Amino acid sequence: MFLYVYVDVLNFFTPGVIEEIRAGKVFEFDVSQTFSTSALTLMSVPALMVVLSMTLPARASRLTNLVAASLYAPVTVFNLAGESWLYFYGLGVVLELILLALIVRYAWTWPRTTPSVTTPDRDTVRAQQQA
Repeated sequence: MFLYVYVDVLNFFTPGVIEEIRAGKVFEFDVSQTFSTSALTLMSVPALMVVLSMTLPARASRLTNLVAASLYAPVTVFNLAGESWLYFYGLGVVLELILLALIVRYAWTWPRTTPSVTTPDRDTVRAQQQA
């Protein structure tokens, strides 16, 4: 999430970007309520995922992270379209893709259920039986 924001904010320092925004254009899109609402929605998902990862049950969190990270990979690559500062955007995209890949990997390997707090693990039961 922070990389998306930082790349967008640092993009304002690219020559000509502010002038295009003042003229009502972002990339090829007209600045409008629809554009701004879409951009807000797109950036809300990573912010919500931070909270959802901590609050959803393990199985739902796993699935949600797999879907969200998989859908954001093409969005991330799209950010390279038409950009002239390939080192800057390329580094941003590579870092974002690495983080998305890590999210997919960790979500894929998460346990499918949350361990029960009331049920002791095997080692605890054995230790109690031996005592």
